[in-house]
Amino acid sequence: MQLKTILENKRKSVTLSLTGVMAAATLAVPIIISADSYTVQSGDTLSAIAAAHRTTVDELAAKNGITDANAISVGQTLSVDDSEDSAAPEENTDTSASDTALSAEDAAAKEEIAQHESSGNYTAENGQYYGRYQLSISYLNGDLSAENQERVADAYVSERYGSWSAALAFWNANGWY
Repeated sequence: MQLKTILENKRKSVTLSLTGVMAAATLAVPIIISADSYTVQSGDTLSAIAAAHRTTVDELAAKNGITDANAISVGQTLSVDDSEDSAAPEENTDTSASDTALSAEDAAAKEEIAQHESSGNYTAENGQYYGRYQLSISYLNGDLSAENQERVADAYVSERYGSWSAALAFWNANGWY
């Protein structure tokens, strides 16, 4: 009689465990399905969202039919598909520090600096400064590609400021970084 009770309790335990696994899987499905979308949260900016998804404000706005980049709404779902047709820099094959993922704060700071410096334009020119981050042309060593601009900007900021957030704080205080 006692063995029957033990076996019945084990069966219930296994059933409850499987139910828990199924519930967890059900919760994970929306995350998997919505990997190509983002729901706007309070305090978000289109530039920070674009930076976090390795794209540009213009590309994100075009993809979502947004005519005013300053007019996004909390709860709005944006397509952030990181597909090959994105105008974002191509994947970086360099194994330097620029490969490391930025925190959301640093990604937002990096995008804000790019917007201040060039409106996010990789071909912007201003005298001896060039590209998205208005780097000295000598820093770019003749390679004006988006990939090189990203690598050089990341290395410059890392060496000089330690982080994009610190670079932005300096930019806000001085009007340059």
